[in-house]
Amino acid sequence: MNFRTEVLLLLYEKAPAKINLTLDVLGKREDGYHEVDMVMTTIDLADRLTFELLQEDVIQIQTYDRFIPNDQRNLAYQAAQLLKETYHVEQGVRMTIQKRIPVAAGLAGGSTDAAAALRGLNRLWQLNLSVDELAQHGAQIGSDVPFCVYGGTARATGRGEQIEHLAAMPHSWIVLVKPAISVSTAAIYGKVDYSILGQHSTEQMVEALNQGDYSTICQAMQNALEPVTFRQYPEVARLKEKMQKMGADAVLMSGSGPTVFAIAKNEERAKRIYNGLRGFCTEVYCVRMGSER
Repeated sequence: MNFRTEVLLLLYEKAPAKINLTLDVLGKREDGYHEVDMVMTTIDLADRLTFELLQEDVIQIQTYDRFIPNDQRNLAYQAAQLLKETYHVEQGVRMTIQKRIPVAAGLAGGSTDAAAALRGLNRLWQLNLSVDELAQHGAQIGSDVPFCVYGGTARATGRGEQIEHLAAMPHSWIVLVKPAISVSTAAIYGKVDYSILGQHSTEQMVEALNQGDYSTICQAMQNALEPVTFRQYPEVARLKEKMQKMGADAVLMSGSGPTVFAIAKNEERAKRIYNGLRGFCTEVYCVRMGSER
């Protein structure tokens, strides 16, 4: 691909990862999606997108990660295409995606890149859209994109696109571990057995967050997809068990997996867990809860 074209303006946007504090699956919808009720929060692990305004009317994606497509399969590309078609934008853009979030990890890496693309292109092309309008566009790209447009801590319902903002998660540290496998979200949802789903915990999580009750937050953490992923990938279950034994305040799989994360209020404890896991998996991260864009 030829990237030699005149650059008119340069902008940057941060794309934070998310983790699920809860994930309740309520049933299958007529549109093929699953009805969910979950609490998500952003963490201080993020990709970085660079936006270059081009005179030529093209969309270009540049990335140095061989697992990231640079065409219409890329959700950031889809975000640019959607805005161009909706608002008849005749300027082009080159988006460079610097990946730090693991791919196919249950951390909304593709969705948060799309959300960052919507925010960045809104500025680059001077569309003057509100955050709510960007989130509505994001729902056309993917279920997690609206949440990623807003960031922070929120309850997501419907297929994940209906967002209710919540009180921020208390200050804490997160240790994330991604095993050397990739998990298909669609495949995991397709194997959900509604007859054995556990008790829903999202309502309890919302109340605990509103009260700033860290202990109850840890107790309320639950992911209905864990049994499904654990059956398909027993190594993810073993990883969670190992992290629990290392003294974390709580441990949970994020999304459909395979990333498992531990929460620790104390930074030193988080670092001990991190150091203990570095020899167990290659992709281990220790970051703060929350992220400022």
